[in-house]
Amino acid sequence: MGILEVQNVNKSFGGLKALQNVNLSIEAGTIHAIIGPNGAGKSTLLNCFVGKLTPDTGTVMFDGQSLLGVKPHEINQMGVSRVFQTPEIFSDLNVFENVLIPCFAKRDGAFQMNALKSVMSEAEVRDRAEQMLVEVNMIDKRDMIASSMSRGDKRRLEMAMCMSQDPKLLLLDEPTAGMARADTNNTIDLLAEIQDRRKITMAVIEHDMHVVFSLAQQISVLAQGTVIVEDLPENIKSNPKVQEAYLGGAHE
Repeated sequence: MGILEVQNVNKSFGGLKALQNVNLSIEAGTIHAIIGPNGAGKSTLLNCFVGKLTPDTGTVMFDGQSLLGVKPHEINQMGVSRVFQTPEIFSDLNVFENVLIPCFAKRDGAFQMNALKSVMSEAEVRDRAEQMLVEVNMIDKRDMIASSMSRGDKRRLEMAMCMSQDPKLLLLDEPTAGMARADTNNTIDLLAEIQDRRKITMAVIEHDMHVVFSLAQQISVLAQGTVIVEDLPENIKSNPKVQEAYLGGAHE
């Protein structure tokens, strides 16, 4: 059993079948890429993982528990964190303040600057925030205003914010979208380091094949709403079904 198990998931919008009998198993501690041409259903599938959409039929299980009908913030509390195409940071705060917020939220269940908390526990939160910045190699930028940073550094900061929540599963939606090649490569290295250090499970939806083949240990290919192949990266490139999907491809 994988940490994320998707079985026979179907989702239609009006007459359009966005997902058809999707089956997917993501093993704990791996980086699993979900790839496919535009219009293949990748975003719809991701939204079924995070509570934004409920499949018409089928099951989505995380760590043995159903995610169907569970609210997005509850899924987050279960240990599923999502990283969007555009980094979700507080752009007018500095780097350190950005990481403090999820550290407080992790401790208090919600973010509230409660003045009655002992100074000792505040120090613990500050230490944790510093540790997160060290982990993503940003402690030297702790006083920078977040909006002034490069796309790659914003992603790095967002990863520190995510990691402070101790997620079991990280869902990454095109994590290198809009990045220059140097930032893309830095982000690949960062994700590989985090996965290596924390053994965290990652599901990556990505267009950039350089990113996919640099990171993924397992790849599922989605085309026209269904998984046409799930295999090791070295077998995906040469698979005729995959070449057909991309070259003879599905349309939006």
